[in-house]
Amino acid sequence: MAEILSALRSLMASHSPPLHALIVPSEDYHQSEYVSDRDKRREFVSGFTGSAGLALITKDEARLWTDGRYFLQAMQQLSDQWQLMRIGEDPSVDSWISDNLPREAAIGVDPWCVSVDTAQRWERAFAKNHQKLIQTSSNLVDEVWKNQPPAETNPVIVHPLEFAGRSVAEKLKDLREKLAIEKACGIIITALDEVAWLYNIRGSDVSYCPVVHAFAIVTLNSAFLYVDKRKVSSKVSSSIQENGIEVREYSTVSSDVALLASNQLDKDTGLSSGQNGVCESGTCEAEEKNNDLIWVDPASCCYALFSKLDAKKMLQQQSPLALAKALKNPVELDGLRNAHIRDGAAVVQYLVWLDKQMQEIYGASGYFLEGKGRSKKRSETMKLTEVTASDKLEGFRATKEHFRGLSFPTISSVGPNAAVIHYSPQPETCAELDPDSIYLFDSGAQYLDGTTDITRTVHFGKPSEHEKACYTSDSTQVLKGHIALGNACFPNGTNGHALDILARIPLWRYGLDYRHGTGHGIGSYLNVHEGPHLISFRPQARNVPLQASMTVTDEPGYYEDGTFGIRLENVLVIKEADTEFNFGDKGYLSFEHITWAPYQIKLIDLSLLTPEEIEWLNTYHSKCREILAPSMDKNELDWLKKATEPVSA
Repeated sequence: MAEILSALRSLMASHSPPLHALIVPSEDYHQSEYVSDRDKRREFVSGFTGSAGLALITKDEARLWTDGRYFLQAMQQLSDQWQLMRIGEDPSVDSWISDNLPREAAIGVDPWCVSVDTAQRWERAFAKNHQKLIQTSSNLVDEVWKNQPPAETNPVIVHPLEFAGRSVAEKLKDLREKLAIEKACGIIITALDEVAWLYNIRGSDVSYCPVVHAFAIVTLNSAFLYVDKRKVSSKVSSSIQENGIEVREYSTVSSDVALLASNQLDKDTGLSSGQNGVCESGTCEAEEKNNDLIWVDPASCCYALFSKLDAKKMLQQQSPLALAKALKNPVELDGLRNAHIRDGAAVVQYLVWLDKQMQEIYGASGYFLEGKGRSKKRSETMKLTEVTASDKLEGFRATKEHFRGLSFPTISSVGPNAAVIHYSPQPETCAELDPDSIYLFDSGAQYLDGTTDITRTVHFGKPSEHEKACYTSDSTQVLKGHIALGNACFPNGTNGHALDILARIPLWRYGLDYRHGTGHGIGSYLNVHEGPHLISFRPQARNVPLQASMTVTDEPGYYEDGTFGIRLENVLVIKEADTEFNFGDKGYLSFEHITWAPYQIKLIDLSLLTPEEIEWLNTYHSKCREILAPSMDKNELDWLKKATEPVSA
């Protein structure tokens, strides 16, 4: 690590102008949350492996900013040469730079790896002390990364209409209608999941995310896909071109954005005017004269492309594809429901297997009974670790129809590790399972018809009264918050910021909280974290109202550093609610649970649940039995029946 910092500082000193600091973001050229191995530059320089963070290197300091999900992980992974900066508690990176670097300091960043919003916010902060954000012509980290992985060259795959639900032609028509309304002549699409969704393509360039490294530009009468052509077979190329899309090399997007800015891009294509668009022959020319804005999403468009455009002819607002993608069509919703049924079956099969293993290997009392684990002799080949257990869960999922891999690295965590919110077990260092400690697993899968994400917390020995209390009591009840949010009924126009409190009130009563949002959207065989909506305390949760046919997770938690962590998570579909009244004619919304796996009764103090909560729990468990039974063998079904037996206070 010292050699990397030294090499970067040498490049910073020789840069023109010399750089007082270098910012190394986590993001790739598309502002992705999860990036390919080649793009893990921040991880390379810092050693911190979390998905969210930003590194700052100065002449004599190295600091890393990350959010509350990763505080513990960062403390464990950062060397003494790095200082952890806690987002929400410590000054932001731009504030810190403004206050601590000299006047007229030059701060370097690769403009391909930072969004327009972020770069402009930094520039405003730096201007106070006449500091400047410098766009480096190359990525300095790449210059010192001797064994940087090669660029991915995985094949582009056409996503069938039977799973997508809407054709490319329909999506392009809708998009062009939005362009016309906003007086825009074209849009630059940089978010990988938006490109994949719009053109009904998928890939495997980024682990856990079925996306392709690609850009797209759509005008009123043309459409382009910028991708490494080695990834596109002749069959796939023909399918793409049939939809009026021209395939161009990934690297040409920069020059084509410049052509778009000078109104030359359409003239440079051989495609017929108006194909798959709203602009018919004879009207395109008139339309183009009135529509001269270029639409960019400042949250996802990289600063490098933005810098090639004329600021006076830009429409800077959220991509219209973000909301269109989030509003699932009926085919996508049915696919998600079916995917979650298969996924729930895999989770139950895993719990059945794990229950048996914990009893046989460790002498645990098991999933249903309370009692201290008995000491049993076992060989090294018999022991269960966080990694071997999660591998088994993946194995159960892999047997299911349409399985295409995991949707994120499985969080398989025992005892103190469960307190690390986004814990990622490694084979060399992971913990062995413990019959007398809480076990939390947060996992999901990619299926052709949907993406899944589920968390359950279990105990195979005797949970302490404190652990029980933290699960459901009035003081720190995760389950009650989970039920409260899932049962919410709310008027149209309500955003996720307003609902977040429902899962937190029980914790707040006793001065407790958790450092992550309560819910995120989820893709249809796309990214497991999908916007633009979310349920969170963060201000951006106010930006987009929740709407019918959106998906969102419900995942409150409670974590005691160094001791244990508890989280429960289901995926919900937002639906129209059938209410007795309709105040203000707004219409009301509610949630449909589509995740199916039991909650462990042993970890619930039933005396602390209200009659309504017990009724909800029994109803949910009854549906679990009914929905998952066809996927179970006799032994699994017997276990499931026992796990979902009706309870009372």
